[in-house]
Amino acid sequence: MTRDIPTSIDDTVALLRGQDYVCGRDLGTVAFLALKLRRPLFLEGEAGVGKTEIAKAIAAALGRRLIRLQCYEGLDAASAIYEWNFSAQMIAIRTAEATHTADRKALRDELFTDEYLIRRPLLEALEPHPEGPPVLLIDEVDRTDEPFEAFLLEALSDFQVTIPEIGTIRAEEPPVVILTSNRTREVHDALKRRCLYHWVDYPDFDTEVAILRARIPDCADDLSREVVAFVTRLRSEDLFKKPGVAETIDWAQCLIALDALTLSPELVSSTLGALLKYQDDIARIAGSEAARILEEARRGLAA
Repeated sequence: MTRDIPTSIDDTVALLRGQDYVCGRDLGTVAFLALKLRRPLFLEGEAGVGKTEIAKAIAAALGRRLIRLQCYEGLDAASAIYEWNFSAQMIAIRTAEATHTADRKALRDELFTDEYLIRRPLLEALEPHPEGPPVLLIDEVDRTDEPFEAFLLEALSDFQVTIPEIGTIRAEEPPVVILTSNRTREVHDALKRRCLYHWVDYPDFDTEVAILRARIPDCADDLSREVVAFVTRLRSEDLFKKPGVAETIDWAQCLIALDALTLSPELVSSTLGALLKYQDDIARIAGSEAARILEEARRGLAA
């Protein structure tokens, strides 16, 4: 069911909470402003802290379609906008030749029509949708290169794209645009200036416990607090890749699957693969280090 844009910061936070997305007032504020002012929202932060999830939550909460453009090295504007269905076009050409109805100009005009157009995420996001403007997620924009950034700068300024064979297509209503970056490289300031910006940090202890309760309601309260305390303490270690909220949730689900009621050094060591994704990190933490971190986490809970 389609819903109207929230009218306040509190409504925005509640709207997201209704989709089990727990956030603080600072993120709720910038999300509210992005929706109200129809400005792109640029979210930067470590992997796994909930940048992508907020786009999913907003789309679900508003009853809008979520359109995702997953960025990668070498992505160009054409791949993000459209392509022609060349195989269907070739069949049409051969059919016209076989039936001797091939009028070059008429056939050319027919081949470059909507029937043969394959829409990619940016074009889909600019077209009208019955439920209202979609949520366009431009995910991990830091993986692209500067020419694609320059193209996005123009596209997000005017919310229009040009297809040479058809012409310019402009959005009747701009989509809700959310860009994310894991900061593997700096994104150009010109693109950031087109957006409202927010750094998504690791949540504090109470917020992460609330996230865990919302996402995994059957996780016991004591286990949830112990899990979050351990992960919070683990993030202070010298790791190649610190675990994000997504890893906290994955780990808690693994522990529940093992019918765990509390943590032990042995249980932590044997399930580190849910938290850490690099062997050097796992080797460093497993064993006595896991026991030490667990003990420190428990002391922090008791304090």
